Amino acid sequence: MFFSKKSQPVSPVLDAGERISISLKMLINLAGPAANLRAQPVSIRAMQSGGYVSRFKGRGMEFDETRLYQPGDDIRSIDWRVTARTGKTYTKLFREERERPVFISVDDRAAMHFATRGVFKSVQAAKLAGLLAWKAQHHGDKMGGQILSDMGCRELKPQNGRHAVLRFLNALIRPEKSVDERNSLEHAWSRLSQHVKPGSLVYIISDFRGVDSKAENHLARLAQHCDVVLIFIVDPLERSLPDSGRYRFTDEQRDVIFDASDQQQLINYQRHFEQRLAQVQQIAKKKAMAFVQCSTTDDPIQVLRRSN
Repeated sequence: MFFSKKSQPVSPVLDAGERISISLKMLINLAGPAANLRAQPVSIRAMQSGGYVSRFKGRGMEFDETRLYQPGDDIRSIDWRVTARTGKTYTKLFREERERPVFISVDDRAAMHFATRGVFKSVQAAKLAGLLAWKAQHHGDKMGGQILSDMGCRELKPQNGRHAVLRFLNALIRPEKSVDERNSLEHAWSRLSQHVKPGSLVYIISDFRGVDSKAENHLARLAQHCDVVLIFIVDPLERSLPDSGRYRFTDEQRDVIFDASDQQQLINYQRHFEQRLAQVQQIAKKKAMAFVQCSTTDDPIQVLRRSN
């Protein structure tokens, strides 16, 4: 949805198609720039709190092998099946996972298909997600994701390699209808807390419309075991409203005329946005999550470089 001052349309800087929709070619072309992005700090939580966190803390343990029990071994690691079969006590050995799973959640609901400047919020979100997916692949991390659309919520299990990135990019371009068609942030973040492994790096890209106490609780639960980065997509109109004039909003099916001379309406709109922004910033600060703000007019590559 774009807006223009009545009888004075805003001239697009980019090709109209690139402003309002994404293509696989567009997202594949981000692989090159993503190679120059630095890896995310090892622990966002440690970085923000000043504490020290082990490099592999929380990444999970993979089963490696079994061997005969030795004095001092943790009895909780005894392999009872092998012990019962052989008549001798065996213990399980584990090794730390060195691959850090990266999980990217993208809000693609109707409200994200909007802009007054630059590109649609949905396009900016997809570009950021594409860059982060390619960055994970370049650094040898498993990557998976979540697409939240008006057709429901879909998760993609983290996998290695280029095929995992392409699978995710295709899901961004063509969101599929889900068996469960609920599309609230509360529902999406509830699913995240179930699907994401402890120790993962989780990016949530959204304009965060619909954040409530229930959604916040799910996010807090996720942040207990994962490093979480909140990327807040903003349109310039939300930050600075026009002083005067009549403006037309359209989704090519419906038109709404907005009169900027109605000061109370301006104040209410601005207040609503500022409250949502402050709420998300407060959640991030309280739960030691990283917070990144990205405008629809920003270069997503520079935004990610600054946030590293």
